[in-house]
Amino acid sequence: MWFFSENRIVYSIHGGPMAGRLNYQTVAFQCIRPGELWQCNWLEETGTIVSLVYDIKNAKITTMIGFSKGHWEHPEDAHGDKRNPEDYARWRKLAEHGNNRDRLILSDR
Repeated sequence: MWFFSENRIVYSIHGGPMAGRLNYQTVAFQCIRPGELWQCNWLEETGTIVSLVYDIKNAKITTMIGFSKGHWEHPEDAHGDKRNPEDYARWRKLAEHGNNRDRLILSDR
């Protein structure tokens, strides 16, 4: 995981059903407790929602991931690299499964 800029994250998944995915996302960061806790949230093109909390003092990351129905039921279709047009098109189709709606991720305290 690479926190590339103030609104971009780049990551790859190495284990579990989503292993083999290389992606980048526009994210929203917020400092929860200076020097201790940061939160990072994003919405993926598959409809998946991710919220990550980085505990600096304890060197731990805790996540909440809300997979889209298409992403969860067809994890092999979520493999690949977002820079590859075929992979990206296949990922976007995953969001058509179930009742996904356009969303904006907002970090607030």
